Amino acid sequence: MPAEDFMNRFVLLLLLFSLAVQAQAAKPTVADAEEFMKQAEARLTELQVKTNRASWVQENFITDDTQALAADAVDQITGATTELAEQAKRFDGLQLPPALARKFMLLRLSLVAPGPKDPALRKEMTTIAASLDGDYGKGKYCRKPDDCLDITAIERLMTTSHDPKELQDVWLGWHKVGAPMRDRYARFVELSNQGAREMGFQDTGAMWRSNYDMAPDQFSAELERLWQQVRPLYMSLHTYVRARLSRRYGPDVVPPNGPLRADLLGNPWAQQWDNIYPLLGVPEKTASFEVTDLLKAKNLDAKGMVKYGEGFFTSLGFAPLPSTFWERSLFTKPQDRDVVCHASAWDIDNQDDLRVKMCIQVRGVDFVTLHHELGHNFYQRAYKNQPLLFENGANDGFHEAIGDAVALAITPEYLHKVGLLEKVPAGEDDIPQLLKQALDRVAFLPFGLIIDQWRWKVFSGEIKPADYNKAWWDLRLKYEGIAPPVPRSETDFDPGAKYHVPGNVPYTRYFLAHILEFQFYRALCQASGYKGPLNRCTFYGSKEAGAKFNKMLEMGQSKPWPDALYALTGERQMDAGAMLEYFAPLQKWLDEQNKSKQVGWKVSQ
Repeated sequence: MPAEDFMNRFVLLLLLFSLAVQAQAAKPTVADAEEFMKQAEARLTELQVKTNRASWVQENFITDDTQALAADAVDQITGATTELAEQAKRFDGLQLPPALARKFMLLRLSLVAPGPKDPALRKEMTTIAASLDGDYGKGKYCRKPDDCLDITAIERLMTTSHDPKELQDVWLGWHKVGAPMRDRYARFVELSNQGAREMGFQDTGAMWRSNYDMAPDQFSAELERLWQQVRPLYMSLHTYVRARLSRRYGPDVVPPNGPLRADLLGNPWAQQWDNIYPLLGVPEKTASFEVTDLLKAKNLDAKGMVKYGEGFFTSLGFAPLPSTFWERSLFTKPQDRDVVCHASAWDIDNQDDLRVKMCIQVRGVDFVTLHHELGHNFYQRAYKNQPLLFENGANDGFHEAIGDAVALAITPEYLHKVGLLEKVPAGEDDIPQLLKQALDRVAFLPFGLIIDQWRWKVFSGEIKPADYNKAWWDLRLKYEGIAPPVPRSETDFDPGAKYHVPGNVPYTRYFLAHILEFQFYRALCQASGYKGPLNRCTFYGSKEAGAKFNKMLEMGQSKPWPDALYALTGERQMDAGAMLEYFAPLQKWLDEQNKSKQVGWKVSQ
């Protein structure tokens, strides 16, 4: 071999050897992944606190400046999360310890609105998001120049009025809030989808459905399974309510075989029907009472109502809320400014700066809502010692179900124990109370599905912007048997009149919560040693139930949700069996009332 060829081959071998060494050195290790995640969580913790503070100010002091500040903070954390998720791809294929692998998965799924990599486009998206949230918070219906109703006043009016013309007028007035959002929302969808695709998802909806420890299609099938479990109960309730309202308002207003009118159900969104219970004419063998009357008899103010909610949790063994909670929360609507009145619970610093933001009215429904919101706060504090990416509910349905399970325990026995009710009513007739609960929880179930059913189709492109409103009402008719009081068109944007759409808050969590709350409730009743009909149980004061509760809560999102569910219930599957057990006496009664009546609804052409 000529010396020149030998040298060339020798140099080539040295080069190949050098490249192999460099490649081996560049290959990431588990230690590299651990260090990356440590730094990522530290960076995200700092940005999350800043975002929480900016968002709190923006929702409590709605101005162009606060919207800009909130949008900037959201843009920063969105950009950082997007950047970190991109950098994390270099660890793909590396065999990681289970806890660390879970953190990488959750990092990728942590954005509700994944922003595009392009900073200008991401900034555009977060600015739109802040403006939509602000528009909802500032929304009003002015019947006259000096008679303007915000959503709190509208809810109050629709709770008490039974005049179809007035209800229709107010319903239409509030739903005008959505129309100006329509084009911006369509652009927001485009930008969010771009961010989701750049992160490797088909669209934003597919990204949301990936956050349940199963494949997106599997999760969709799970939702359908749960819906089919509860659908017969909903259909029985719908049939009964329609017959009673048709008798009340006449067949021209409520056709006996048609859908229900959305403005007649005691709520701006027809999502819960408990406010129309007095219209149903149910005879009560047991002495009845209204929680609203009990609260007013005690001369309670908003803060006093919150104290009762805190007392339920402390009776289970949880520590009282920190003093800052009482100093920094918003309990009543200020007279001097616009705020986002939609009730929400906040964990500002991932430690002890817990808050509630709610325009509380002294009424039974708000008493229940407070227990729900405090459930978030006590959950947040229970998992505060987890790493950042595990500081969340086992799935988002868990977070919503905690306070709801407690709210189920607001029984006459509980009200008596805390001094609100002088005497537990005697009698064996549970139907009135079960019907009130069903008008709240069962009526909600299809509504809990359709918001994200609509959004997922919007994100996927199956629903085009030109059909936003038609598709919204098609879904509401299909699942709920509910129709608008007057024909709607594509000049309207009725999804925008529900906070969670302009606020970009995933909604399937609420459907899941209404299933899970009964599973949690039954397990907590069993832990407390209760024996008897499930609907009469309160586990108030049971330290045994509290200890079991806390065992699940402190896990946060550190394990797949079936593990957390098992820790409390001994079950690994979400199941409506506990809900059906709770409402079994009512189901039997409804079926007797509905004999000879058509179940379901005809659609007029």
